[in-house]
Amino acid sequence: MGGFFGVAAKEDCVFDLFFGTDYHSHLGTRRAGMAVYDAGNGFDKAIHNIENAPFRTKFTKESNDMHGQLGIGCISDFEAQPILVRSHHGTYAVTTVGKINNIDEIAEEIIGSNTHFFEMQNGEINQTELVAAMINRKENFIDGIRYAQETADGSLSILVLTPKGIYAARDKLGRTPVVIGKKEDGFCASFESFAYLNLGYQDYKELGPGEIVVFDAEQIKTLVAPGDKMKICTFLWVYYGYPSSSYEGISVEKMRYNCGRLLARRDDVHPDIVAGVPDSGIAHAIGYANESGIPFSRPFVKYTPTWPRSFMPTIQSKRDLIAKMKLIPVHDLIEGKSLLLIDDSIVRGTQLRETTEFLYQSGAKEVHIRPACPPLLFGCKYLNFSRSTSEMELITRRVIQELEGGEPGREVLDEYADPDSEKYQKMLDKICEKLHFTSLRYHRLDDLMESVGIGSEKLCTYCWNGKE
Repeated sequence: MGGFFGVAAKEDCVFDLFFGTDYHSHLGTRRAGMAVYDAGNGFDKAIHNIENAPFRTKFTKESNDMHGQLGIGCISDFEAQPILVRSHHGTYAVTTVGKINNIDEIAEEIIGSNTHFFEMQNGEINQTELVAAMINRKENFIDGIRYAQETADGSLSILVLTPKGIYAARDKLGRTPVVIGKKEDGFCASFESFAYLNLGYQDYKELGPGEIVVFDAEQIKTLVAPGDKMKICTFLWVYYGYPSSSYEGISVEKMRYNCGRLLARRDDVHPDIVAGVPDSGIAHAIGYANESGIPFSRPFVKYTPTWPRSFMPTIQSKRDLIAKMKLIPVHDLIEGKSLLLIDDSIVRGTQLRETTEFLYQSGAKEVHIRPACPPLLFGCKYLNFSRSTSEMELITRRVIQELEGGEPGREVLDEYADPDSEKYQKMLDKICEKLHFTSLRYHRLDDLMESVGIGSEKLCTYCWNGKE
């Protein structure tokens, strides 16, 4: 995943840029960068690896040394960015959020016109560099950005920093958000709506699907009006979004509370306490507890002073071990108790199985699991979500293969996605058995969409039902 932040200020913008970008640290763990433009000194750029240290630590020097009135920054799980580009448009910097599925096809077409790309360490082409190449194929930034978004199969939101201002473009179907903040001496553009609040900005507008604007410190202009069709990622509310964020006017915390509330309405177990897997499961659990009347408690806590998310290694076995080591039990609240535990989702199942075993070892009598979203059946093809990875790593698909004796067709998968079907229940029973839960009940997709409350036609639910 990833997030970005851009600032146009009458005076120096680097303080706002530094902290606005840092407020996106929950969205990425590998690379981060900032690029600024100063009327006297031109462009400056810095990119650092943040796998073993947080953004603020790695960019402390730049926060003091960089200067400019215009700037963009990003935090990413993948490519190094922002990148600086020199073309017939002049010099500019660009950063992106999204996923391009046809990157090789586009690259081959562009390479055919005698353009080259630098490969990243994993041998792939930097997505943001490819976007810059697509922008450069057109005569102006507006046409170039629109061409890039129309050509890319997947999703693509963009910030472009030029000497005259910053272009901000939301994905053509609004799969990821872009919001604009305003204060007396400038404007900002942000993935997360909360990122600018403590910097003195107020909400100005949320870009619609495909909308493109350009802004400087004095004004903002709409260059391309928003489209009518939206498919914003529902998983942003469930897991990736920070609790204080809002998308389409719906706060993450409120949506998660609604999830727990609707989960409780359909449940028939009577545990001693309700708990959430920290941190994203907490609000779901509070909603469940308040609706059911069963006490909310914290039978374990996450140790975060020296174990930030950005420390997590890329090797999955090590991630699982560290995730387990971060959880510290509170034995007085576990021993002899029947617990109902809410997590945002079940992906591979490894961490939640280990969490359950850790609760049993700490004296729990029962552990009932309630994921706050439906079973993940399809790997996300629109965003680079590490949570919904390749399909055969999903525990649901592994269990379905066991039950079906091989890889099923689409019609069979549709049955497993139906919460009222016999196959769905068999899948749940098998997952429950494999992960050693006392019981398992997922949030239903219809309830999940009600939890958001903006209309199912505006929500992307591909990872749960495979529908475009």
